[in-house]
Amino acid sequence: MPYNKDMQLSDAIIDFLEHLEIEQNRSQKTIANYDRYLQRFAQFSGDISVKKINGETIRKFRLHLNRMKDDRGNNLSKTTQNYHLIALRSFLRYLNKRDIEVLSPEKIELAKVKRPKVEFLSPEELERLFEQTDTSTLIGLRDRAILELLFSSGLRVSELVNLDRDHINLKRREFMVRGKGDKDRPIFISEVAAESIQSYLDKRSDNYKPLFIHYSGTQSELNEGDYTRLTARSIQRSVGKYARLAGITKKVTPHVLRHSFATNLLRNGADMRSVQALLGHSNISTTQIYTHVTDPQLKAVHERFHNKPSG
Repeated sequence: MPYNKDMQLSDAIIDFLEHLEIEQNRSQKTIANYDRYLQRFAQFSGDISVKKINGETIRKFRLHLNRMKDDRGNNLSKTTQNYHLIALRSFLRYLNKRDIEVLSPEKIELAKVKRPKVEFLSPEELERLFEQTDTSTLIGLRDRAILELLFSSGLRVSELVNLDRDHINLKRREFMVRGKGDKDRPIFISEVAAESIQSYLDKRSDNYKPLFIHYSGTQSELNEGDYTRLTARSIQRSVGKYARLAGITKKVTPHVLRHSFATNLLRNGADMRSVQALLGHSNISTTQIYTHVTDPQLKAVHERFHNKPSG
C-alpha cells in the first residue's frame, strides 16, 4: 500500500511512535515521553494535516509552552520546553525520510538554556563522607559499598539500583551496564570499591539476587528480614544523611558523586571524549558542563606553551 503523503497529525504520531519502538528499538519510557510531548502539540494545533505545520504554528506553540503551567502551578522550565521541540524535530525528520513534504526540522531552534552549576566534592569531602559509614554493621558495609561504587564508576543511581550480584566481575573490576536509551557501556571500578563490595557480600547470608537490598526489622533480625531491592529514593536519602553527618553544607546527591567522578578524571588528565564514553553521554555537549575543570587547565596550557615575544 502506498505511503499516505497527506497524513493527519494523529495518524503520523502513531506511525512515528511505532517507528521508535520497532526500527529504533527505543525504550518504552522514551516512547512514552515522545508521545506526551507530541500529544501536547496535537492538542494545541488540532488534528491538522502534517503539511500544514509551518513556522507560525511552531511560533505559537512555543508561546503556548512558555505560558503553560505544570501540575504544581509552575511555568515549564526552558529545558522542558526544549524537550517538546526536540520531539517535534525528530518527528518531522522521520516524516522527511518518508518523503512527506513537511517543515524542515532545522527551522525549529531550541531555546537557550543557562548552563547548570555543577556541584562536586573535593577529595577531602569525599574522605569525610565515606568515613561516616559504620562498617561494623551490615547496613554500614552496604552503604560504604554504594558510596565507593558511585564515585568509582560514575553510575547513575537508576543504573546502580538495577545491578545484580552476578553483574559485577570483582576480580576484573569491570562490567557492562545498560544506560539511557538502552545503550550499553563498560564500567570500571577501583580496587577500593571492589573490596568494599566484596566485604559487604561476604557479610550477607542471603541468596537474594539484587546487589543492594533493603533490610526490614531490627539490627539483630537483619538476616531474617524481608529483603527488597534498594530504591533510588532510598539511596538519595542515605547519601544526604552521610553528607550531613560529614558536615558538608552543600546538597549532596548520587548525581553529585557522578559529577565528582567526572571531575576527578579530568583533573587527572583524562580527555573529554573518554569521559563522555565513561559517563554514557550520547552528545559531547552534555559532557562539556565540566568546563569548571577544563577552563583552568586550558589557561595553564596557554601560559606554559604559548610563545612570549622576546624582549
